[in-house]
Amino acid sequence: MLCGALVTSSENPNPNRARDHLANERTFLAWVRTGAAIVIFGFAIGRFSIAIRQFTAFIGHPVRTAGISVWMGAGAIISGVLLVITGLIRYRKTRAQLDTGTFEPAGFVLDLVTILTALFGLALVAYLVYIEKSFR
Repeated sequence: MLCGALVTSSENPNPNRARDHLANERTFLAWVRTGAAIVIFGFAIGRFSIAIRQFTAFIGHPVRTAGISVWMGAGAIISGVLLVITGLIRYRKTRAQLDTGTFEPAGFVLDLVTILTALFGLALVAYLVYIEKSFR
């Protein structure tokens, strides 16, 4: 039995190769899920702004401009698409690194996604506070 284990390890220099590639695929799918959620969230932001304008016109009040929420929704949709593309690029790069045995963990990409997400969240908070104050 010991001899069989030695043969297996000499035939397969990286016994964790399949596990590593499956983990890479799961990570890519997480990027896709997150990107899709952000696209849907952006659509909801934009659609909500349009619905509020239509409701305002329906009840007879003057319709103000769409404000920034339509642009924030469009920005979120574009960000979600870019996130999926970034995930694909990262997936392919990691796959190539795993195949050659030169894997390097992500650094800048994760920092950039975190910073942009935090800035978008803060912009949404600022916008909600601004809207709340304008309705008083």
